[in-house]
Amino acid sequence: MTPRWTVAEALDRIDRLDPRLCAFIEVWHARAPARVRTVEGQLPLAGLPFAVKGPTGIRSYAARRLIAAGAVPVGSTAVPGPGTYWQTWGRGAHGRTVNPYRADRTPGGSSAGSAVAVAAGLVPLATGSDGAGSVRIPAAWCGVFGLKTTRGLLPSPDRTGLATAGVLTRRAADARGYLRCVLDEYEEVGGAGVPVPATYSPDLGFARTDPGVEAVVRAAVGRLVAGGVVRLDQATAARVELLDPREAWLAVRGGAGAGAGAGFDARGARNARETRETREENDRRLDAYFARTPLLLTPVTPNRPHGHEGPGVDVYSTELTWAFNLSGHPAASLPAGFTPDGCPVGLQLVAARGKDVWLLEIARAAERALPVVRP
Repeated sequence: MTPRWTVAEALDRIDRLDPRLCAFIEVWHARAPARVRTVEGQLPLAGLPFAVKGPTGIRSYAARRLIAAGAVPVGSTAVPGPGTYWQTWGRGAHGRTVNPYRADRTPGGSSAGSAVAVAAGLVPLATGSDGAGSVRIPAAWCGVFGLKTTRGLLPSPDRTGLATAGVLTRRAADARGYLRCVLDEYEEVGGAGVPVPATYSPDLGFARTDPGVEAVVRAAVGRLVAGGVVRLDQATAARVELLDPREAWLAVRGGAGAGAGAGFDARGARNARETRETREENDRRLDAYFARTPLLLTPVTPNRPHGHEGPGVDVYSTELTWAFNLSGHPAASLPAGFTPDGCPVGLQLVAARGKDVWLLEIARAAERALPVVRP
C-alpha cells in the first residue's frame, strides 16, 4: 500500500474535521510524528498513518503487526459509550460520532469512529473488530470497505469466539497491505477466476429487509453479473436459508456456548441445547453451500442507518451479519450505492473459512464493476 498522505497531513485533517465528525477519542500529536522519525524507509508500510479502534486498540495484535511493518498510529477511534444496549453508534472526544453522509444518522458500530475516519479521509486505514457486524455495519453505513477475518485466523481477546479482527479502508485494494502484514503466511491469489459462481439472498431466509436497501443491493448484484464478476446460480438447491441466529448469538455472548448445560437449571440447559442445535444446523447448511458455491452475496444490513436515538423496537441491524460470527466465515462489506434519501448501502460478500485473501481479491474485482457515485 502506498501512503496517500503523510502523518502530518493526517493530523492536520483530523484537527480540522474531527470536531464535527467526532471520530476520535484521542489524537497522538506528539507520539505519531516522533514515531515517523524512527521508521525505516524500506518497511512495506513505512510512514502510513492509520487509526486504531477504541482505547485498547493500540495493544491489538493487528496494530502491533502494522507498526512493525512501518505504519504509524495517529489516534484511537470512537466506540459506543455506556447507557444503551444498541451498539451502532460512537462517542468521540468532541461528542457523538456522526455519519459523514447524514449527520442526523449514526455511522454504525461498534467500529464507528474507524469507519468515519476512513470515509472522511482522515486516515487511509483503521483497525476494527467484528463480533456481530461491528466492522461490516459501519463500513456499509459510511460507504467504505470493511473486512471481517475468519475466526481464529488472527489472535482475539474475545473468549466467546464471536469477535474477530477486521480492517476498514476506502477501497478493497487498500486492504491488501493490511492482510499482507498481519498474516504469518500470505499467499497471492493468481487472479480472481471470474465470473465466480455465487448466490444472492436478500434475507438469508428470515431477515426483514427494507425494500429500499434491497433494491440498491439487487441493482449492485446485477451490475456484477453484467460486468462478468459473478455468475448467479439460480438452482433451488443453491438457495441459502438459515435458522435465525439471534437467540443463539445472544446466548453465546452471555456465556451459554455449546456444552454449557452443566450447572444450569432446566431452562438454562434447554437454551444451551437450542443454541448448540442452531449453530450446528446453520454450520451444516453453510458447509453444504460452500462445498458447491464459493461466494454468497447479501445486503450487509436489513435497514438503512438509523437516527441517533436508536434503531427502534425489535430492529436488529445485525440480522444479516451475526450468523457469520457464529459460523466463523470471513465476510466483507463493499459499497453498493445509496438509497434515495442519501444513505449508503453495503453489499456483503461471504466466502468459505480461510479464504480471506481470495475474498479480498473478489472484492477488488467487484469494486471495479461497482463505480459508486457518491452524493
